[in-house]
Amino acid sequence: MSYTSSYAHKIRSDFPGLHQEINGHPLSFLDSAASAQKPRAMLDSLKDTYEHHYANIHRGVYHLSEIATRRFEEVRGKVATFIGAEHENTVIFTKGATESINLVAASLTKKHISHGDEIIISHMEHHANIVPWQVLCQRTGATLKVIPITDNGELDLTNLDQLISEKTKLLAITHMSNALGTITPIKELVAAAKKVGALTLVDACQSIVHVPVNVRDIDCDFLVFSAHKLYGPNGVGILYGKPGLLDTLDVYQTGGEMIDKVSFEGTTYNKAPLKFEAGTPAIAEVIAFGATLDYLNTVDYKLITQNEMALLEFATKEIQALKGFKIIGTAKHKACVLSFTHNQAHPSDIGMILDQCAVAVRTGHHCAQPLMDRLGLSATARISIAMYTTKEDIESAIKGLHKVNTLFGS
Repeated sequence: MSYTSSYAHKIRSDFPGLHQEINGHPLSFLDSAASAQKPRAMLDSLKDTYEHHYANIHRGVYHLSEIATRRFEEVRGKVATFIGAEHENTVIFTKGATESINLVAASLTKKHISHGDEIIISHMEHHANIVPWQVLCQRTGATLKVIPITDNGELDLTNLDQLISEKTKLLAITHMSNALGTITPIKELVAAAKKVGALTLVDACQSIVHVPVNVRDIDCDFLVFSAHKLYGPNGVGILYGKPGLLDTLDVYQTGGEMIDKVSFEGTTYNKAPLKFEAGTPAIAEVIAFGATLDYLNTVDYKLITQNEMALLEFATKEIQALKGFKIIGTAKHKACVLSFTHNQAHPSDIGMILDQCAVAVRTGHHCAQPLMDRLGLSATARISIAMYTTKEDIESAIKGLHKVNTLFGS
């Protein structure tokens, strides 16, 4: 697959945080799967809102509040368009994908999940898509079941027909593994759950950055992701819910905004999405995420995907050629995440050596301890590629890995 360096460098120029030196070397930021760097358009929006247009939203009748409310609510429509949602009212703002999943898990009623029912997840889930369902099972008496994985990091769907049954009431599944880069057959999985009438939740935190995500095409009931991984600000998460479905959920948090009427005799609640947005939201950050989406609509996704996959292929070949290193996760369908180990150096040592070369990578279990246990590992080092990643970034990482071999041998 060919790589177009000029376009990657053009994109890179839009991200001020990338233009710095660390330890006398130009920064190579290869930890975007954890949290991406931010485009100038987002930073400018954040500054503009706080300096010129900040006010609380929805309640004020004065000029600044009306501007802030309009700009905030416009982002709901931008998100809906970005993910192919039916209507902007299917989009709920949370503080992150973790809260989005917890919102669903905490709000499902006995009508949805009860004693003896089953919830299906996979062995490659992030902790945020494991623990909320464990808590729900403890609360309801439901059973958590796990789709296994193969040694190369793909879902083992051999017995999917037996795993998903009439007892299945919810499938909560990742679209792309944050630890391995594996792309799951999401439409096949959702369709299998739909056959038995189960609800479906898709964790799109990683995939939405690299592949097209359309909720109507996937036909999922819920979809979650975080703005900060999609080049947006911290503190903003997205929960998509199918029309009508959100109003069948219990309230998650109570307080201002999510109410219709309050009296000492009782309270009635707003309809979704406001029903699930208690309290003052991250106003400037949501508006800045809208600016991020506007920026993303100006880039050439086809060329970006081509560049990202070419860099993944290049990095894979280079690390495979290094003595002592082993790539973890070799699924046929994967994107932009490359995990690896060394036969002598601990992943933390690898990370510190790369940091000396101004190469930022993630080390650890990547909030996927069950996955690491399945693979017989405690941790890996992880390179993650973004639209601003250049070939020079990967070459700097490979140079640093040669240094690992020099210090630790193989």
